[in-house]
Amino acid sequence: MFSAHSVILVVLVYMALLFGLAVWVDRRTRHRSNSAMPAWVYALSMAVFFTSWTFYGSVGFAVQSGLLFFAIYIGALLSVVLWPITLKRMVAAKEVFRITSIADFISTRYRRSQRIAALVTVIVLTSISPYIALQLTAVVNSFNMITGAPANSNWDITGLTITLVMLAFTIIFGIRHLDPTERHSGMIGMLVAECVVKLLSFLLVGAFILISVFGGVSGFFDTFDGQDKSLILRFQNQDSPGLTWLTLIVLGFAAMQLLPRQFHVSVVESSHQSHVKTAMWMFPAYLILINIFVIPIALAGTVMGLPAGSADFFMILIPQFLGNDLMALVAFMGGFAAATGMIIISTMTLATMTSNHLVLPLCEKIKWLEPLQGYLLQVRWFTAALVLLSSYTLAMVLSNSYFLAAMGLISFAGILQLLPAVFLGMFWRKGNSVGAFCGLFVGYILWGWTLIIPSMINEGWLPVSILDAGPWGISWLRPEAFLGIDFLPPLIHSVFWSMLFNVLCYIAGSWFYHPQKHERSLTREFLAAMLSKGQFSGKARPTGLDAYIALEPKLVEAYDLIARYLSKEKADEAISRITEDLQVETKAHITIIELMEFHRMLEHILAGSIGAASAHTAIEERINYNEREAADLKALYSHIVSELQGQSRVDEAKGDGGGYLFLDQMQSQIDDLEALVSSQKRQIETLEAKLDQRYEEIFAYRVEAQKLKVESDNLRKRLAEDTTSD
Repeated sequence: MFSAHSVILVVLVYMALLFGLAVWVDRRTRHRSNSAMPAWVYALSMAVFFTSWTFYGSVGFAVQSGLLFFAIYIGALLSVVLWPITLKRMVAAKEVFRITSIADFISTRYRRSQRIAALVTVIVLTSISPYIALQLTAVVNSFNMITGAPANSNWDITGLTITLVMLAFTIIFGIRHLDPTERHSGMIGMLVAECVVKLLSFLLVGAFILISVFGGVSGFFDTFDGQDKSLILRFQNQDSPGLTWLTLIVLGFAAMQLLPRQFHVSVVESSHQSHVKTAMWMFPAYLILINIFVIPIALAGTVMGLPAGSADFFMILIPQFLGNDLMALVAFMGGFAAATGMIIISTMTLATMTSNHLVLPLCEKIKWLEPLQGYLLQVRWFTAALVLLSSYTLAMVLSNSYFLAAMGLISFAGILQLLPAVFLGMFWRKGNSVGAFCGLFVGYILWGWTLIIPSMINEGWLPVSILDAGPWGISWLRPEAFLGIDFLPPLIHSVFWSMLFNVLCYIAGSWFYHPQKHERSLTREFLAAMLSKGQFSGKARPTGLDAYIALEPKLVEAYDLIARYLSKEKADEAISRITEDLQVETKAHITIIELMEFHRMLEHILAGSIGAASAHTAIEERINYNEREAADLKALYSHIVSELQGQSRVDEAKGDGGGYLFLDQMQSQIDDLEALVSSQKRQIETLEAKLDQRYEEIFAYRVEAQKLKVESDNLRKRLAEDTTSD
């Protein structure tokens, strides 16, 4: 056993080394013209996926359910296989629209809807904050084991100190600036170091246990042959084995794509789409290595007679049982690295989403909160502190409870609710904002009702009658027997109903609601952006038409807008950079195209600080056009289409569908409509010919009828004359 002071000293030294590494990396890349991270750094940073739940919990999962622990990672591997289709498209869209988070990605796809961004943020907050609490619990519990302290102790100064150190790291290296799309070189360097530490720690401890307990690989297989293999290698648990495997695979797939920390390192921090190729082999290799000793460690703890209830911490307990405290300390530091990496990145992303999509819209709507717009960076710091400290409080209150222990899979099921909005939105053009909002909202409600409410009931916070008889005695609303289905395990039951109604509401809302022209245009632009290749540049494309727009009033208007959110120095710097890129700093008047580009770049800068949805709303509300400018902007699109059609065809012949794909799609639609009009004209001509023929037939009939009438009148006259003569 180590004393608490010794372990704390080791932790502080470790954190100081990480801090030094982060500072060194940050300074080395700060003044480089190309701050793009190497492909191997990008690939290793994705290993933030593996938290203390992996480092400690995989062994416990294997002891309880055998190879079922690997189902989550099968889902992750399936996600990796689809990266050329999914991840590359996300990275391309991020470059065009300056995506800052998973909430920003979803809202940008659906009309830059602030309402959808806020809903996604709420879903992520309620799903991930308790998961952060789970990581803090793992740190404190492993600290108690390594120091021999009683369970549930060290929640005061020790746990709080570690939490505050993580908060400092998050602010210094993750929320130092307002633009979360910039490269966080220091934080990524620290994250990669932690990924290396947890992997080396796991391999070192695993090899030690393999040699010390079994005498090596051959001894392990000899022991394994003499044991009941069903205890470790069973492919099923007691309830619905096939459905359980399928559910965990789906959860792993969604988590790998949509967890906020995972989206940040794989999409927001990505510097080039080509790095995905490296990640596609490095990440699976890392996944295999960090799970290679799970079965040997689980079997070692079982044959040594350690309690199955403590299987989550066999990594520490086995070295302690063997009398090797140093190896137990190595295991503790590996678990600590696994937890801290997840906590720091998750806190940064949650703070960004909360400030951009919850706090900022409130500041826009509530007048007395408007001054906070000028302190958005400080608001983000406060939000990060609130997320971490509330997670710490939750971990302290729920220590060793059922709710917290089950929070890992519950969180994954919550993040799963984003899957239809993201993937249907990426590949189904007809998906719209109403369908996305309805699906997200209904899925979130059902997730909370079927998983969170039963957990709260098991904690004694709500009456048991809700589970037994349903709310107000409505039996078909029972949380674990929704609509009368009571034979599914709780997790499968929740995933089934929430995803079923999520997808149905998404499809129904998208089918019955016809979006406005603006949303349809943005959808086509978003889908076309995901097909583009390479990096995008924020540089403008100045051109010279009729320069009649006074530049000075536009600069004042833009400065007033930026100064609402950034400091005066940042606002001056942003305006200067835009005018320099546009090459209009010496001009008194600019063209309408230069004005359009000016406002596009202005929104581009704001999007990096306050999110794409909020930036678009701010531009719409604060930027004004006179009648001539508005008329010219309306005519500009048709002019660009006619001018660029030839280039569009050339790019298509070259196989480059990126830059003009949207215009080409629009022209294809116009061609289809022209063909339809031509077909209808031919039909009209045929009908007119038939009508003329019918007119001729009617005329001939009328002539014949008139002739018969004349003959009839003549015959009557003759008969009358004959009668008179007689």
